[in-house]
Amino acid sequence: MSVLPSEAPAPASGAVIGCVLHLLGDRPYVSAEDRRYEIPEGSKRLLIFLALHRRPIERRRVAGALWPVGSEERAAGNLRSALWRLRGADIDVLLADKTSLKLRDEVTVDVELVSAWATRLIESLVPAQELALSPYWTEALDLLPGWYEDWALMQRERLRQRVLHALEALSHGLLLAGRCAEAVDVALTAVAVEPLRESAQRALFAAHLAEGNRVEVLRCFTAYRALVRRELGIEPGPGLFTMIRPGHGAGRVTAAPAPGRQRTLVGRSPA
Repeated sequence: MSVLPSEAPAPASGAVIGCVLHLLGDRPYVSAEDRRYEIPEGSKRLLIFLALHRRPIERRRVAGALWPVGSEERAAGNLRSALWRLRGADIDVLLADKTSLKLRDEVTVDVELVSAWATRLIESLVPAQELALSPYWTEALDLLPGWYEDWALMQRERLRQRVLHALEALSHGLLLAGRCAEAVDVALTAVAVEPLRESAQRALFAAHLAEGNRVEVLRCFTAYRALVRRELGIEPGPGLFTMIRPGHGAGRVTAAPAPGRQRTLVGRSPA
């Protein structure tokens, strides 16, 4: 892949500049300097596997994970073919030697951008003026749709859970910043994604309470209680019952603590 300015000497390592591997969405691809590179069908699984693991992996392990059916010789041949197709498509984003493979450090992966956004929210490291949804968050909830390999399913669920935690943390941070309407909207987003998720319901209850809307809290609780009874045959957790009791402080934002560390840069809760 030629992504270096024409006047700049190419580094000896063959590093790429400004290159992004896009895994979110229906069709993975590579972009560099406003140009889109389509990944050959026979190389997608290889490139995505290495991008999601982001460390050197032995060739034998890569081949065995991606082509588990058949002999080791055939798997090794499939691996060589996938590497050849990438080179033929002018996509030079891997470091390969005789024993291992890895994605180049210079290549950005959009999944990592979402994960970094989620981490900053969960750890309360986002200033109030920067509290906002990642532009990728909706697609991050369904990483690699239609892929059913064990390694893809695990990475999909890991990212999904991280984004859900981030949504709850974002709602909490907005609440602390006095932006109650936005906190309600983000909490509703988390609830819509996973209606049975109790921590998302707590975030929604806390946002409604901060606005003094106890009727909304009771309405949401009634709907959630009916849902978990019907779907799971259980009652909501005691924390939700506590939040709907008379005298539970409307306007307080401590009812649904953000996940992760409690240090925050977004200021104090509104009076």
